Amino acid sequence: MTKFNRRQLMRIGLAAGAAIAATRCSPNQAPSGTPNNPASGPEVNTNSIKDVTLRFIGTGVSQINEIRDKAREDLGFNIEVRALSTEENNQIAIAQPGQYDMFDGEYMSLPLVIPSGNLQPIDVSRIKDFDKISSFFTTGKFDGLPVEQAQGTAPIKVMYLKDQESSEFSPTPTNWATLIPFQYNADTLGYRPDLVGRTIESWADLFDPEFQGKTSILDIPSIGIMDAAMVVEAAGLMSFGDKGNMTKAEIDQITDILIEQKRAGQFRAFWKTFDESVNLMTSGEVILQSMWSPAVTAVKAQGIDCIYAPLKEGYRAWGGGIGLSRNLEGPKLDAAYAYLDWLLEGWVGAFLGRQGYYSAVPENAKAYMSPEEWDFWYEGKPAAVDMVDPFGTTLEKAGAVRDGGSFKERMGNVVVWNSTMDEQVYLVQKWNEFIAS
Repeated sequence: MTKFNRRQLMRIGLAAGAAIAATRCSPNQAPSGTPNNPASGPEVNTNSIKDVTLRFIGTGVSQINEIRDKAREDLGFNIEVRALSTEENNQIAIAQPGQYDMFDGEYMSLPLVIPSGNLQPIDVSRIKDFDKISSFFTTGKFDGLPVEQAQGTAPIKVMYLKDQESSEFSPTPTNWATLIPFQYNADTLGYRPDLVGRTIESWADLFDPEFQGKTSILDIPSIGIMDAAMVVEAAGLMSFGDKGNMTKAEIDQITDILIEQKRAGQFRAFWKTFDESVNLMTSGEVILQSMWSPAVTAVKAQGIDCIYAPLKEGYRAWGGGIGLSRNLEGPKLDAAYAYLDWLLEGWVGAFLGRQGYYSAVPENAKAYMSPEEWDFWYEGKPAAVDMVDPFGTTLEKAGAVRDGGSFKERMGNVVVWNSTMDEQVYLVQKWNEFIAS
């Protein structure tokens, strides 16, 4: 595992994250394992946890008021949330352990956060539906599909710790997990078919001179470099030993290529936020760019055709989960485990699914989705009715098919995950050189 000193941990902070739009879905019965519907297994004294307050830190991606309110209602104790930037979230996790009880972060953050010793290993025997979690998280296997060999910080690489007292990752499954996953997705390029004039099939198209001055890439070093790596490799400009853990020489080479493309006028702009990417696309200033799923949806909501391209080289993916503070014990620890069970029970998975994100336990989310929703979001079938998000906004009209197809087709074809590299500090320096060039 990469070694970072305290100063390096604070410097890196991971300038990355996914700007996932907030979603909401209709309530259902209280999940099992909550005070209103207790599960079998380790007994939890519901009287002792009803006065508990759990403090969450995380990003706006998932620190959503509707999830907090539903959890309070079902679990019977208080929850406080703080929505932070990814950098702030990681810095607090590393340097201010007294400020939180639950850490909501991405798996790519763990090589920075785990060495701090501020998260306690999660006893998977206490997680009711752990064995139902999507297998590429828990075993690294998924029907022999490319995701099994994916580069970068694949969740399986940082999913387990060696033992209850360890802050070292285990290469094989143990009884001690780092995070319990709950949301994830496969990212790709978005484009305006009315302006591009043809089907975009390869990451290499981002560098096609045909689109000179009309492309964009996101300006978040840890993620932008991954998209850039997919582009240059697809274009045959260079190859990598591991796109998710580049050497200094590889970082130098890809930076030179990016600077050359920028000086040639290939890029119209660079974006940092969800709104920036939407505005670039809707205005027509940019017609092909790095995008996130909800941004494509937002463009479509304005009546503008936008496609999330299923590229032949595969997807870049990200995954988020919940971890436990080292300081949790007694009733607060019991409450935290009750929350983790609630997280996987299905309501949250369906809530996020209506925006296009995947649940850690799809079969549980299915129970809270209509058959039409399930068929569209997970099975890749044409929408039998309009697909409406929890806020009442129509995302897709009846007859539409999800870009990229089914859950298995999309997540099975992930070839690289968002990552923290050994040369993370150097990467950020070189990326900034590219942006400033």
